[in-house]
Amino acid sequence: MTDRALAVVRAGALTTVQDLGRPGHAHLGVPRSGALDPPAAALANRLAGNPPGAALLETTLNGCAVRPRCAVTVAVTGAPCRVTVDGRPVAWGAPVRVPAGAVLDVGAATHGVRGYLAVSGGVAVEPVLGSRSTDLLSGLGPPPLANGAVLPLGRAGGPHARVDGVPQPAPPAELVLRVTLGPRDGWFTPEAVRTFLSRPYRVSAAANRIGLRTEGPALERARPGELPSEGMVLGAVQVPPDGRPVVFLADHPTTGGYPVVAVVRTADLSAAAQAAPGTPVRFVAVRRR
Repeated sequence: MTDRALAVVRAGALTTVQDLGRPGHAHLGVPRSGALDPPAAALANRLAGNPPGAALLETTLNGCAVRPRCAVTVAVTGAPCRVTVDGRPVAWGAPVRVPAGAVLDVGAATHGVRGYLAVSGGVAVEPVLGSRSTDLLSGLGPPPLANGAVLPLGRAGGPHARVDGVPQPAPPAELVLRVTLGPRDGWFTPEAVRTFLSRPYRVSAAANRIGLRTEGPALERARPGELPSEGMVLGAVQVPPDGRPVVFLADHPTTGGYPVVAVVRTADLSAAAQAAPGTPVRFVAVRRR
């Protein structure tokens, strides 16, 4: 019987298994998790012939290398990078056939942060609460990849997508995040709110899957003390005591006591996933719907 599995040769800085996440469990303290750049993940799966919900690998900055134990079709999307099979260059953003035993190397990102490696059949680790996603905050799901780990693969499904090229947005030179103010913007001075919406910030090197931390002007409080813990949503812009906004991403905590000055539109969070440290950030207010 064919050994449908993937051996990890080089785990990279942070490579995790991700899918569509596990929504609906916030009342249990479980974040949604899932791919930080859902369009890039969905594209990789489509190119590899998988359904949108198949689990795949999300890489961070310097990629990873794997050795399939059976012949597979793969696709790499997200942050552009060099892709090789046994040292020979192959296409990025297109279906690639990899023979059994060959080493597929997903190189360092030339732009952006996170890449997505889909393998025909999907990564078939055991699901937890309906998802195979690695959650760095709660520890649910499989651990981040380590050298020598072996990941099971599912049965290959339909044919891969037949395309000449795929549209893929470039990683942002400037990250523009549309926000709706509130629910706790009243906890900040009017000048602080103006600063938040007019002054430039930059992506901090401390940004991760939990939150995009920023560097820039601190937001001054209008009220002392802290809130009782309340629910947090994807895209919430929480302001900790140092006054620098933090945009909550897929592995964010489900509750928190620091005030939320605004919430980022979900459609803008994929770009946030690809914003490298040092990328300029602007927050732009939009009207409540």
